[in-house]
Amino acid sequence: MEVDLDTWLPAPAIRTTHRREAAAPPDALWAAARGLRVDATGPLGRLVRWRIPGLPAAVTFAELFSAPPFTVLDEGDGWSVSGLVGRIWTLRRDYPALDGADAFAAWAQPGTARVVFAHWVVPGPDGRSTLFSEARVAPVDRGAALRLRALWAVVGPWERLIGGEALGRAVKSAEAATLERR
Repeated sequence: MEVDLDTWLPAPAIRTTHRREAAAPPDALWAAARGLRVDATGPLGRLVRWRIPGLPAAVTFAELFSAPPFTVLDEGDGWSVSGLVGRIWTLRRDYPALDGADAFAAWAQPGTARVVFAHWVVPGPDGRSTLFSEARVAPVDRGAALRLRALWAVVGPWERLIGGEALGRAVKSAEAATLERR
């Protein structure tokens, strides 16, 4: 299954992708990814909790991406797409609440950006599967584009180091659960 993110952000200024293959079936991998707790992901978890004040330590990624400041844009069996809007480059953590997918699609407040996070599992051969994650960011206007570019100059070089961390932990969890079932 390939998730069509062009529906939400067809021309992002920033696009990151990660993938991890697992020796586990798709349902086990998806359950592990959804059940992974934010506080179990080291630097990524600390960064998420810093950027979203008041987030409980034990929140799972499924809970995170389905509650404010995120909104679920679309989801199905083995995949989900969530969105976030606001001034993602500020320390004020300015993320307005959205009332669903239509509000995300219509978002055009000057000086802000729209962000999409997608996660999905694809079955592979011999009971294996692959977990994918993609994030896209699109500024609403030129001023937001300049701020986003400055943020990415600082954050971008580190993204590869922490961006796939949660996927790796989900894979380990799914593989361990699969071994226990055997």
